[in-house]
Amino acid sequence: MSHPQDHPGHNTVICTYRVKPGNEEAFVKLLEKHWPALRSLGLATDQPPVIYQGLDREEKPYFVEIFQWADDQAPGIAHQSPEVMAIWEPMGALVEERGGRPPMEFPHVTPVQVNYS
Repeated sequence: MSHPQDHPGHNTVICTYRVKPGNEEAFVKLLEKHWPALRSLGLATDQPPVIYQGLDREEKPYFVEIFQWADDQAPGIAHQSPEVMAIWEPMGALVEERGGRPPMEFPHVTPVQVNYS
């Protein structure tokens, strides 16, 4: 049986945050604390996240944060951690449902080896 740690990137998550217009600066301040809090609790890998900002079809802001959980138990532990919830709860107040999509989405992905030759 294989384990997530046998497959680097198995615990990679792509977080999409649909931020209410006008709240971008406040949201970035929370993002600045997000990965450091996860990392200090051993819930994320040492690899810093990659963060993007964009505008959707309605010209409303969204952010994408890509990082790796330390293992598959980490997300559940994070939900029970006061340090993480102190960031996640204010994040929740700054995002909105949009275009039939939830305020935040967190798909977990695995890397794909592609041969470009």
